[in-house]
Amino acid sequence: MDIKTFGELIQWTRDLHSHLAMCLSHCATKNEEERARALLDYLATHESEIGRIVNEFERQGDSRALETRVYDYLSHNPVKTHRTCDEPYAKLDFRGICREVFDVHDQIIELYKAMADRAEIPEARDLFLALLTMEQNESMRLARQVGRMEDL
Repeated sequence: MDIKTFGELIQWTRDLHSHLAMCLSHCATKNEEERARALLDYLATHESEIGRIVNEFERQGDSRALETRVYDYLSHNPVKTHRTCDEPYAKLDFRGICREVFDVHDQIIELYKAMADRAEIPEARDLFLALLTMEQNESMRLARQVGRMEDL
């Protein structure tokens, strides 16, 4: 996707969460470790929910903010993920899955921080700060839940 506006960037992150959910769900049936399968199922549900939340930001976002042009940030700092689901999570153990998923979230958080810093209009900055807060809160919630799963 050629991202030209903040709105398209938000669509891209929504699609990223949705794609990650699909990939995690797909890999859950193929992982040999029971704890890893349970984690993948939980993460898939969580990522689907984040995709839905991001969609609401896009749906309710200020049109000026959504139409604001994105400069060249993405060409220099792309988010690195498994954009094709070649079953990477099926081969990872519990901790490996956690590392990969939290890495994706950390990259999205950094992306939102950078976009908030680069936003030239207050509406765009507010939108990315709200997305940043949501992503940070969801990452913390995810970390708590995963920590509980690991304790079991």
